[in-house]
Amino acid sequence: MRKQYRGLWALLAVAFAVVLMASSSDTVTLFGCEFRTSGMLAKLTSPREMSAAAVCDAADTVPVVATPVPVDTAAHRILLIGDSMLEGLSPRLAAYAERNGHELSTVIWYSSTSEIWGRCDTLSTFIRRYRPTYVMVCLGANELFVRDIARKRDRYVKHILRQIGDLPYLWIGPPNWKEDTGINRLVAANVKPGSFFLSDGMHFDRTSDGAHPTRRSAAEWLDSVARWMPAHSNHPIRMECPASDSAAKPRRVIVLQPQK
Repeated sequence: MRKQYRGLWALLAVAFAVVLMASSSDTVTLFGCEFRTSGMLAKLTSPREMSAAAVCDAADTVPVVATPVPVDTAAHRILLIGDSMLEGLSPRLAAYAERNGHELSTVIWYSSTSEIWGRCDTLSTFIRRYRPTYVMVCLGANELFVRDIARKRDRYVKHILRQIGDLPYLWIGPPNWKEDTGINRLVAANVKPGSFFLSDGMHFDRTSDGAHPTRRSAAEWLDSVARWMPAHSNHPIRMECPASDSAAKPRRVIVLQPQK
């Protein structure tokens, strides 16, 4: 009788182990076959409870590369363009550039949107002027609540990407403070796989306006981008982490005023 129960208990133990593995990882290999899982345990923590220092996993709507791409160890001329969120991101990215031998040029267009950048050739002008080998974009914070955004903004997002052309790039999504009406989905649908970092769902410490991350939180945001790149970017570049409190100045900073 005990021998019979031993077999039953062994079977139950194996079943429990399989369920546990399936709950805590994306894939499970069993008897030589790989199975896709739901990652149930990983979903027990709400995304909005993650700190900006945590690595942000892309949502289902975000194109991702199938397998990690080797890190490009060359020194790059990075062009960072976007809205006022660059005030927090740029000093930390400059510290990464200094640490890894890159050169950073930053173009901050206050109150800008994908429409403002996408209905002109300003980005092309700066690409010709500074000849970047890598482009970073941070746009979307000023259009979180635009209704029917896919119809209104799709052509502008496409024009931004056409100006970037064949240059490797990364679009950093806005740091949502409320659910958006579709700007993240719109950008994710247009960029190449592995070229969009989803910031929505991360926790940020905010300034008094309730929108902009504090300088420290923005630095942690950039740290998350740097840690995300090796496994998820379609063109990861060398981004060894500088000291945690390190900030620097870009080689050049261009400030464009809001359009009236």
